[in-house]
Amino acid sequence: MFKNTFLFSLIVSGFVHFQAQETIPFRITKHNNIIVKTLVNKEDSLHLMFQIAMEDASISPERIRKADHIIFKDEISERNSVKIGKRTYKNIKFFDNEFTGHEADGKIGTAIFKDKIFKIDYDQNRFVVCNQLPDLKDYQPIPLFVENGQFYIVADNVIDGKQYEAYFLLQSGYSGGLLYSNDFADGKELDKNLKITKEKVMKNSAGQSVTTKQGILPFLKLGNIILKDVTAGFFSGELKTQHKNYFAAELMKRFNWIFAADRKTVYIKPSKYFDTAYFKIN
Repeated sequence: MFKNTFLFSLIVSGFVHFQAQETIPFRITKHNNIIVKTLVNKEDSLHLMFQIAMEDASISPERIRKADHIIFKDEISERNSVKIGKRTYKNIKFFDNEFTGHEADGKIGTAIFKDKIFKIDYDQNRFVVCNQLPDLKDYQPIPLFVENGQFYIVADNVIDGKQYEAYFLLQSGYSGGLLYSNDFADGKELDKNLKITKEKVMKNSAGQSVTTKQGILPFLKLGNIILKDVTAGFFSGELKTQHKNYFAAELMKRFNWIFAADRKTVYIKPSKYFDTAYFKIN
């Protein structure tokens, strides 16, 4: 009798643990962006790009699909429902007229994972949402820092034989690899110390110029994991508008990510994309 009761308890416990997990399928575009199919307010079928650098959602002025049932006041729409797969998320805020990635009608942020552990599984093209940490075999914990709902990690950059620590904003909406802030680019003289592979000069209506440059960082160290010959962008010129370092989609897809519920730790493991060729930005 005791054995049967114990076995039943194990089965129930396993069932509850399984039920505590849910998966959300996604697809990755050729520009490295994650696209999720959604149904907003039970009416609007929208393809939204997952943007880890924001909490709420937004609609693009260049959207392909109609969003007639999202009612905006001063370009903000409160208390919307968003159905993804079998689950419906309530009280999602949308902002209007925010540009997004290729193939998307807008963006969806991390509010759908509020107070939950979530995994970005690039191997299986899915999110996994759960109440308990999943199997962490082969994963490495690294500190996660949160400011205004945005996630930051620390990585070491090897430039001209020297190692420099920098904070990076996780930015899944930008297709490239690293994008350095103006302060970091100027302070470390990236113009001289990185191998430059491409540059483009642009001017605004006032005649001020900005030069976008793509270079190659020899080594980037994330925890105990080392990435070689990393694509790295930065700006030079009169306009100084890039205030943060980005760890963007090209690099994010090279790992699977598990974010702890308290958002103090993220666990990473190389994905199937770890050694793939880097995306070329036009």
